This record gives sequence, structure tokens and C-alpha cells, in this order.
Amino acid sequence: MSAMSGRWRPAVITLGAALLLVSACAKSEDSDTPAAGSNASAGAQVVQSAAPGAKTCTLDQFGGQKVDLKTAKIGFSQSEKEANPFRIAETQSIKDEAAKLGIPSGSLQTTNANSQFNKQISDVEQMIDSGVQLLVIAPLNSDGWDSVFAKASAKKVPIITIDRKINATSCKDYLTFIGSDFEEQGKRAADKMAAALNNKGSVAILLGAPGNNVTTLRTKGFKDQIAKVAPEIKIVFEQTGQFAREEGQKVTEQLLQSNSDINGIYAENDEMALGAEVALKGAGKKKGDVKIVTIDGTKGAVQGIVDGWIYSVIESNPRFGPLAFSTATKFFNGEPIPEDIIISDREYDESNAKSDLNSAY
Repeated sequence: MSAMSGRWRPAVITLGAALLLVSACAKSEDSDTPAAGSNASAGAQVVQSAAPGAKTCTLDQFGGQKVDLKTAKIGFSQSEKEANPFRIAETQSIKDEAAKLGIPSGSLQTTNANSQFNKQISDVEQMIDSGVQLLVIAPLNSDGWDSVFAKASAKKVPIITIDRKINATSCKDYLTFIGSDFEEQGKRAADKMAAALNNKGSVAILLGAPGNNVTTLRTKGFKDQIAKVAPEIKIVFEQTGQFAREEGQKVTEQLLQSNSDINGIYAENDEMALGAEVALKGAGKKKGDVKIVTIDGTKGAVQGIVDGWIYSVIESNPRFGPLAFSTATKFFNGEPIPEDIIISDREYDESNAKSDLNSAY
């Protein structure tokens, strides 16, 4: 697939040219096998080259010991239940890459907090106590990790965070963050909404879960960009849908009771967007009556574009396995690791949704 057909758009520049491309497999929503027709290049995370002067961390700076990943104990902490296609693909990517590298299945500990922050903290602390030598964490919240940092620091266990950022000090509390530019995603969603509404109308925001930087930055990016490029678009409703399909449906049903003439819905993830679609159908709306712009890139949402219910999807690629393990390998080999490793995300609309459906997860 060419970069043009995939509509790649540059993100914040944060990693050396040596990591321009890492591959991963697209993941189906309903099984542990790769999606039909998928391939590594279609699902790959793409990283831009490093910005001059960007902060980095080395093994010597961190103060840890060199580790061979093939013989190491590794912990992966998932934040949310794997009913969400993003979480399914994310966890499977970690497992698949570990297997590809020859890491024994018994050496990779995986836990799932099921959206309970206290459980995630307990999960991670127990993994540290059990002797893991590397932690990969998909954090539920951005704050509240002090007890984990204290335990990890005492044993010099490096922490790689993926998909959400922890508010802490890199190369001290954690090693690096790997993920998307969430504010940029919000801006791109705003551009799509402006185009969908011809720069005027009323819009609702289905907010993600509170307490993490994804929600904060996707909201900020969208609002700032709408104010800049389409000031005649008014945001008339905001409520959290907790990144969940059922909540997205409920909130949209409430929205339609008070704002039946709404023109657009910005959903901060695909699950809420798909819930909104159900609510719109239940309210008797027709395809295209309300323009939905969303973020993630799940097969269900991209199919929603094909079916005419969703206007556009900005991708947030969950296939972190190859990049997480290649980053850890470089770190343990003494190479400098950037504070932030920002991936570039594609986007889908009616021009490419059908042809590129198998790139979705």
C-alpha cells in the first residue's frame, strides 16, 4: 500500500531514522488470528526521525543492568477489558512480537486491570515483586503511579508506556512513551468536521474517559482547531462516554432529546462513535443526517464509512509490539532512547475506506 493511498500524515518528530518502520499484524475483532487479507505493511506503525536536541535516555543514565530479552522476565499491563478492538489488537501485538523474538510464553506476564485503576497499580506492583526486568504499561490514568515508580526505581526496572502518557519524569520514573500525537488527532478530526459541515453548524463531543491525557489532548486539539478554521461551528454539547460503546449510545440518546437538530458528532474513539450510530438509527435519523468524525481505526468504524453512517476516522494505531520490543532492545544495548516516540497515523474517509478496510483492526 502506498503512503498516498493510506493518507499518511506526519506527526510530531521524535525518533531516529533507524526506526522509520516496524511491522505488525492487523488483528480481527473476533479472533486471535490475523484479519483476512491483512499484512505487516498494512498494519505497521510508522515513526518519524528525531527532532534535533530531543531528550534521550541511555542505560548508563538510567542506571540499570543490561538484559537479554530472550531470557528476561517481562511484564505487560493492559488497562481495559479486551472487548474493545483497540485493546484486543494491542495485547495481541505484544504477545505476537514476544513470540516472534523467541521469548518463552512463560517469561511474558500479562495482566488486565479491566478499567480499575487500583487493580492496575496492584497488578504492576506484583509483577515488580515477582522479578520482572522490563515493564510495558498501557496506563489507565496519567496520574497516581508514585508507588509503582518507587518499587521500579528500587529495582531499576525500566518502564515503557504505550498509548497513554504518565505524568512523570522520563529516564527516572519511566523510560519512554510510545504513542500518537493526541492533540494532532483532535485537530485532524476538526478539519474533517469542518469539511463535512461546510464550516458551519452545531456539534456535540463524546468525551473519552476522564483522568488521562488522551481525552484532554483530543478535546483541546479539536476545540482549538474548530475555533481557528470554522468559527461558525458551535460546540453545543459535551459529555463523557467513557470510551465505551454502550455509554456512547446512551449519551447520544440524551443528546438527541435536547438537540435533535445536531449536525455533527465528534467521538473521541470508535466505540463511542458506533454507539452513537445505534442511537441515531433508533431516533429515525438517516445516513448523513449527522456527520460523525471519530478516532481509532477499528474495522467496525471504517465499515461505518463504507455504509454511510460515519464521515471520517482518524487512526490511532494499537500495534505496539514491534516498536516496544525494538525500543527495549536498543535501550539494553546502550543506545539512546527518545523521551517520546510518536507514531504517524493514517485516516479513512469515503475515498479509501472500502479499499483500505483490511488495514483497520
